[in-house]
Amino acid sequence: MTRAALLVLADGRFPAGGHAHSGGAEAAVKAGRITDAASLEEFCRGRLHTAGLVAGALAAAAVFGADPRELDAAADARTPSPALRAAARRLGRQLLRAARAGWPSAELDALARDFPRGAHQPVVLGTAARAAGLAPQDAAYCAVYESVSGPATATVRLLSLDPFDATGVLARLAPELDRVADAAVEAARAVAAEGADALPAASAPLLEVMAEAHAAWPVRLFAS
Repeated sequence: MTRAALLVLADGRFPAGGHAHSGGAEAAVKAGRITDAASLEEFCRGRLHTAGLVAGALAAAAVFGADPRELDAAADARTPSPALRAAARRLGRQLLRAARAGWPSAELDALARDFPRGAHQPVVLGTAARAAGLAPQDAAYCAVYESVSGPATATVRLLSLDPFDATGVLARLAPELDRVADAAVEAARAVAAEGADALPAASAPLLEVMAEAHAAWPVRLFAS
C-alpha cells in the first residue's frame, strides 16, 4: 500500500468531474440558506452527517470487498432524487475513467462492464481505492471530505466568499470528519455479515427537494 495514492485520489485536480458539482450549494445559495461562512458551515455539517456518512460507508464497504452491484443498489435506495442519482452516476463514470488510467485493475474493468452508464460515485471511489491499495478508512475519509469540500469550493465562486473563510469552515469541521469517517468504516465492516442493510441511511430531504428544483433551472453554474 502507498498512502500517497490517497493524496492523488483526493486531490481536487484529479480529473473526476467534481469541480462541476456544488453538492447542493448552488440551490442553497439561491434560496438564501447559504449567505456567509457561518451558514456555509451549518450546510456542510448537515451534508457531512447525512450524504457524507452514507458515501463514506459505501466507499469503505467497496474496499472491504462487498459486491459493487449490491452497493450500487443500496446507493440507489438511499438517493430518492432522480436528479441526484443521475449526478452520482455521471460522477462515477468520470471517476472510473480517471481511476482506470491511474490504477488499472480487473475490478475497475468489471465495474465499467457492469455499469456502462456509471455506478454511483462512492462505489467507484471505494473500488478505485481498493485498486490503489488503500484501506477502507482512506476511502471513507476521501468520501466524507468530498461531501463538504465541494460545497465550500463552490460557495467561493457563487458568493465571492473569501477563500480563507471557506478554508476555515473545513478546518473547524475536521474533528467531525474524523468521527463520521470512523462511523462509516464501522458500518461498512458489518456488511460482510449483515448485507447492505448494515449501511447507514441518513437522509437529507431538503437536499433532495432542492436537487430536483435545481435540475429544472434553465441556467446553472454547476451541474448539481
